[in-house]
Amino acid sequence: MARYKGPKQRISRRYGVPIFGPHKVLEKRAYPPGQHGPRARRKLTDFARGLAEKQKLRYCYGLLERQFRRYFDEAKSRRGNTAEQLMQILETRLDNVVFRLGYAASRPAARQLVSHGHVKVNGHRVNVPSFNVKAGDVIEVRDNPRSRQMVIKSLESPVQRSVPDWLTLNKEAIRGQVMRLPTMEETQPVANVQAIVEFYSR
Repeated sequence: MARYKGPKQRISRRYGVPIFGPHKVLEKRAYPPGQHGPRARRKLTDFARGLAEKQKLRYCYGLLERQFRRYFDEAKSRRGNTAEQLMQILETRLDNVVFRLGYAASRPAARQLVSHGHVKVNGHRVNVPSFNVKAGDVIEVRDNPRSRQMVIKSLESPVQRSVPDWLTLNKEAIRGQVMRLPTMEETQPVANVQAIVEFYSR
C-alpha cells in the first residue's frame, strides 16, 4: 500500500478520531463515510479493533506498513515497555520533531521541508524524514532566505501549537533542541498503542 494521499477527513470519520488534527467535519458528521448516511458503528472483533488502532497510528505519522512493522520490531527488541518504546521511535523521527517545533503546519509539510534539504541537525543538513534524533540534538533551519521565510511563516501562524516539554525552541534564532526522550503521556497518541502491541503479538 502506497502512502495515503486521499481525503484526510474521510479517514478521520472512518475511525471517529481527529487523526490529522482537529476539524469541524467530525462535529458535523460524527459517523463513518459512505453513501448510506448516518448509521451506527458496527461492533468490532478483537482483531479488527487492533487493526484499526494500528491504522490510526500509521495514518497519523504517514508511514507505510513495512516501515511501521520495522519500528514495532525495533521497539520490541528494546528494554522496557514496548508501547512506550514504539511511541518514542515515532516521536523522534526528524519530520515529527520539525512538526512539533512548529517549523511546519502539518507532518506532511514537515516531511517536505526535511526532504527538500531545509533542515539541519547539529549543523549538518539532513534530508531524510525518518532520521531519528537523540537527546541533545539541535534542529535548525538552513541559513538562506527561502528556508527561513517558510519556517517563520509557520511560526507566526495564528493557530499556534505548544512545544512539548521534551523539546525547547528559540523562535528568534529558529533553533530547537531535543532535551530528552518523550514519555508515553507526553506523546498523546491518537490510538490505543497497547492494542497495537497485542495485534502484532498474535
